[in-house]
Amino acid sequence: MFLLVRSLARCLMAPLALASLLSVAPLAAHEGHDHGAPPAPVATEGSPRVGLHSDAYELVGILRGDRLTLFLDRYAGNAPVTDAGLVVTIGTGADVAATPTPDGTYVVASDRLVGAGPLELVFAITHSSGDDLLIGTLDRPAAPTPAAGAPAGSVPAALQPASVSIAGRPIPVLYLATAGALALGLLLGAGLRRSRAAASMASLVALLLIAGTVVTSAHEGHDHGDAAKVAPPAGDTPRRLADGSVFAPKPTQRLLDVRTQVTKTEEVRKTVALVGRVIADPNRSGQVQSITGGRIVAPDGGLPRLGQAVRRGEILASVEQAVPQADRTTIAERVGEIEQQIAMVEAKLKRSRGLAERAIAPQSQVIDAEIELDGLMRRREIVGRIRIEPEVLRAPLDGVVSAVRVVAGQVVGSQDVLFQIVDPAGLWVEALSYGDVDLSQLSGASALLAGGQPLSLSFRGIGRALQQQATLVQFAVEDAPATVAIGQPVRVTAQNGAKVSGIVVARDAVVRGSNGEALVWRHTDPERFEARPVRTEPFDATRLVIRSGIAPGERIVVRGAEHLNQIR
Repeated sequence: MFLLVRSLARCLMAPLALASLLSVAPLAAHEGHDHGAPPAPVATEGSPRVGLHSDAYELVGILRGDRLTLFLDRYAGNAPVTDAGLVVTIGTGADVAATPTPDGTYVVASDRLVGAGPLELVFAITHSSGDDLLIGTLDRPAAPTPAAGAPAGSVPAALQPASVSIAGRPIPVLYLATAGALALGLLLGAGLRRSRAAASMASLVALLLIAGTVVTSAHEGHDHGDAAKVAPPAGDTPRRLADGSVFAPKPTQRLLDVRTQVTKTEEVRKTVALVGRVIADPNRSGQVQSITGGRIVAPDGGLPRLGQAVRRGEILASVEQAVPQADRTTIAERVGEIEQQIAMVEAKLKRSRGLAERAIAPQSQVIDAEIELDGLMRRREIVGRIRIEPEVLRAPLDGVVSAVRVVAGQVVGSQDVLFQIVDPAGLWVEALSYGDVDLSQLSGASALLAGGQPLSLSFRGIGRALQQQATLVQFAVEDAPATVAIGQPVRVTAQNGAKVSGIVVARDAVVRGSNGEALVWRHTDPERFEARPVRTEPFDATRLVIRSGIAPGERIVVRGAEHLNQIR
């Protein structure tokens, strides 16, 4: 008898241990669940908001608790309006004045904003450019309610253990599995009590059966074969929607400085694109060169620096001439001859004066000798000056120094360009036209620098001789900015041809899609933008002509389109 009881105890030890463990398993449930208390609700949508617009204004209100933040913008340009008077009527209650904030928004705080369900709002806008009245409805989400008939503190059905209905009563699968394990253990222990190996095998079979029953049952409505993929919550962050459009909240639009333009059809002329570079106006620029060459001597104030303003005739430097040895010998001999003649004339003048004083010689001989002596003195001075006087270099016109290619003591030649003087207001653009293009009808033109700065140009002339297989065209820069440098490359767009109809927009409004096509972003709703493929042609340095893809009267993003295009 004792042996039978011990065998039964050994056989039932493993099933009972497994049953005790499984009795706790429903409490632990799946990983990440807490069945002790219901989890806190997670917001899967953005904050409640209201979006309204008229022909003058666009308004977006975002509710957070009892505070309604208002964004007021111009409807056409999407520019913020920060100095308006704004009064809000909440439902049937009294009017509440919105308080402006330093970040350019308005805030309305009221207990009537708290609750669930639709709430009618009336916005009265007062501004120097025009008053307006906007009416809309704020949809506030309803609070989650427990299932009907469920007692307080009960566990949701999705978190309860699985059960089997027997005779109209639900029996937990766990209880059935435990009872089956006990019965199986008793039978195997009685029949195989003399075989320890057989008892261990029976226990193992019971374990596998119970574990398989519990694991496969799981929770009702769950599938553990593949983990369910949950979509990320849609909050107040910018994102790309399923239809390809972009949701950009008003705070994001303010941050990206998004601006729009209402499209309209205009009469424009066809254009031609040219490649050019900036040059100096020939009548308002000059070069400084030495005639004879020699050694550079700096003036008292030093050599001029780059960008220094100079006046016409101002001394820039001097050149000490280099006289060859043969010329030096010739000059020395000539000076000696002149000095010898001076000595002879001085002696002759001395004798003539003595004779004239005694009335032996006429006074005219004295005068002739004095004149001859003065001439010889001047000749000697001129010859000496040629040998030692440096060449003075002066500014040819008023302007600024744009190039300095000398230093003190440098030996230069007669053909070297030492200084370049340019009038900053006198700049031209020299462009090259390749191909068979009629340039006789060129009118307005503009250029775009490498950094994106535009230049307004006026036509000056066309070269009749080809240079590098291209026709040379020159334009004058009107109101040239101080940052333009001579030799800087530019892209010229000149009007040339008949007038056509089209929608003119800024170049920044057109972006490239993932497939390389040209796109513009249409502002369809206060916080929604839609991409539209378009066909464009150049109009000038900063604008394009849209030939198709957009109709007149639509709002197009002209600033910040590149940022919207990158939202995913």
